[in-house]
Formats: sequence, C-alpha cells, structure tokens
Amino acid sequence: MTEGKMNSIYQYFRAIWYGFSSLWKGMMLTGHYLVHPKKILTEQYPENRDTLYIPERFQGEVVLPHDENNEHLCTGCTICEMNCPNGSIKIITRQVETPEGKKKKELDEWVYHLGLCTFCGQCIDACPQDAIKMSNAFEHSVYDRKLLTKVLNQPGSKLKSAKK
Repeated sequence: MTEGKMNSIYQYFRAIWYGFSSLWKGMMLTGHYLVHPKKILTEQYPENRDTLYIPERFQGEVVLPHDENNEHLCTGCTICEMNCPNGSIKIITRQVETPEGKKKKELDEWVYHLGLCTFCGQCIDACPQDAIKMSNAFEHSVYDRKLLTKVLNQPGSKLKSAKK
C-alpha cells in the first residue's frame, strides 16, 4: 500500500473514533445531570404564569404609551416607519387647521403589524420623541392573522401638549 492510502485510512478511523468519543462525553455529561441535578432549568409553562420571570430587556412588541388623559407623545413624523426594515409600521396622518389658521399634520392611526415585526428595535431607537416603547409581552398566538394587526393609538387620543 502507498503512504497516501494508509494516511487516508488512518484519517477515516480517526474521525470515527473522534465521533464516538465526542458522543460518549456528551452522554456522560447528560447522565451526570440526570443523576445529580444542580439547578432545574426547565420552566413548566403555562402552569407557572404566576411566577414566571420575564426580564425587562426582553422585546415582545411595540407599544404607544398613553397617560391618564389619553395623551401620547407621537407627532406623526413617520421616522419609525422609515426605519422599520420590513414595513411592519404604518403611520397615517391627517391635516388639521390650528386656531391660528395654519395647517398642521396630526396622527390619525398608528398601525402595527405584529406578524411582520422582527423585534429589532430600530423604530424605538429612531423615534425622536421617545413616543414608542417595547413591552415584554410574549404571548401572541392567535388563530386569525388579522388579530396581529393593531392600531396603537387609542380612540380619541391626542398629542401631549408641550409643558409651559
């Protein structure tokens, strides 16, 4: 036999040995934790909803916070819509006339398509008014996809007036 052929046979059996030893090490570690558990990592969801801990930094969905007077901070500038990488935000504005007779853009609907959202947070970072936030809600399962499209501004809500 030639030296190259011997080397390839050696490499073949070496790879088989390495595969079995790797499998054996993994099975030993699994068996050790089965017999001597240090900490149980499995959550018994949904039975543990009362005690379930969701970290604050978890990004579950975009929300438009309103205060007790049904006011929000969104000016309808559409910067969040422009920064959304997949078009899950649609800002609909309307023109209103101010008491001075000037026309001003105002938020009509803040439409959020949760089913399209990648939860990247670029809209949150881009918002100059800090009007939108990420909540840590995570249960979004529905049978009808239309329920994943949400209008975030509440009925009758308006822009929070500037403090004097």
